[in-house]
Amino acid sequence: QVQLVESGGGLVQAGGSLRLSCAASGGTFTIYDLGWFRQAPEKEREFLAWVNWSGARTYYDDSVKGRFTISRDNAKNTVYLQMNSLNPDDTAVYYCAAKDGSGTYSYTQRLYRYWGQGTQVTVSS
Repeated sequence: QVQLVESGGGLVQAGGSLRLSCAASGGTFTIYDLGWFRQAPEKEREFLAWVNWSGARTYYDDSVKGRFTISRDNAKNTVYLQMNSLNPDDTAVYYCAAKDGSGTYSYTQRLYRYWGQGTQVTVSS
């Protein structure tokens, strides 16, 4: 059983940056691919980014490509989401999630077995 805890959310002005962290415990971190998702008020949760077990491969939704960067530090059992050029549409609760490593990216939420509790990001205009 893997536990995931996100941190780093907060209030930021439009155009600013934030780096989210997600610390994992209770499992073998390197067997999992990791993803970041978000859920805005009154909207469904959506996929943002994926990183494979080693950190060598990444995949992004078009909505964040070029602005967000996913990375992981396996020595620290932590995955990160660097978010730049934030705008009010990025306001949401951000979640990290883990799925069994498969070698290919996935944005399918049901494949992610473990989820964090989420961290709020609010972007003011």
